Amino acid sequence: MERKIDLVYLWVDGNDPTWVAKKQQYIDEKINTVGRYQDNQELKYSLRSVEKHIPWIRKIFIVTDKQTPKFLNTNHPKIEIVDHKQIIPKTLLPTFNSSVLDYFVYKIPDLSEYFIYANDDMFINADLESSFFFDSGIPIMRMKYNPLIQLKISLKKSLKLRINNYRLAIENAYTLFNNKFKKFYPITPHHNMDACLKSDYQAIVEDVFRGPLEACFHNRFRHHSDIQRILYNYYGLYKKRGVLKYVGRRESCRIRVHRKNYQKYITKYNPKLFCLNDTEHATDADRALVAPFLANLYPDKSSFEK
Repeated sequence: MERKIDLVYLWVDGNDPTWVAKKQQYIDEKINTVGRYQDNQELKYSLRSVEKHIPWIRKIFIVTDKQTPKFLNTNHPKIEIVDHKQIIPKTLLPTFNSSVLDYFVYKIPDLSEYFIYANDDMFINADLESSFFFDSGIPIMRMKYNPLIQLKISLKKSLKLRINNYRLAIENAYTLFNNKFKKFYPITPHHNMDACLKSDYQAIVEDVFRGPLEACFHNRFRHHSDIQRILYNYYGLYKKRGVLKYVGRRESCRIRVHRKNYQKYITKYNPKLFCLNDTEHATDADRALVAPFLANLYPDKSSFEK
């Protein structure tokens, strides 16, 4: 049976003055969040990589906050813009927290049971079949092997060292899952495109972990009480609705924007998937290198562009 597989992106134009003004009403100016919202034209090139390497995708949903990419051909039959208000309760809006948005994508109208979840800074670098993401309808869950993740966090806590909210969100997910199912998986996210089942997202949000998740949905920005979406992977693996696969850089390569020499990683590892991860460590000069690099890697305009 041929399964319909969709692709879901989270996207924001952090340069949009209207959106920036809205964000400033809520944010603490002392927090450096530029790297989380900066638009370096990644989505345009990610879509080029998708059309080139996984053309079998049925529909592409782009989740935004009252925004539309300027380059996008919104009349394309595969493309659909999904506004936050379509999937998130009004009482939680606006939200600028991807850890919250993650748990609402299953509510996208017409979303297939089988979908690939991505941020706009994630790219395909090889021709891939649907079996790369799903094994007989079961998501292949690519993860990094990290048996010491909880020990490292506990040690940092005991030494009163700073732990970023992303790491704390992973620990929160682990603690929540372990308290209920008494099971530990030695994994951390590979920070790249992930295969998902809509029904399992719905199960953890509306039933299995409803209370704890609802408690953190009011966090407009990343917070130490967030619950990272690896909770979905824990649940899927436990219910045997996920196939665990440990990956290295030849399959899934995370390239940090402030490292500058992006082509070095592509040449060395030739990864099937890669991510250009923008963080608080990157400067505007670093970000200026992103679009030229991607334009060289994906020079051909896609049908998703005007």
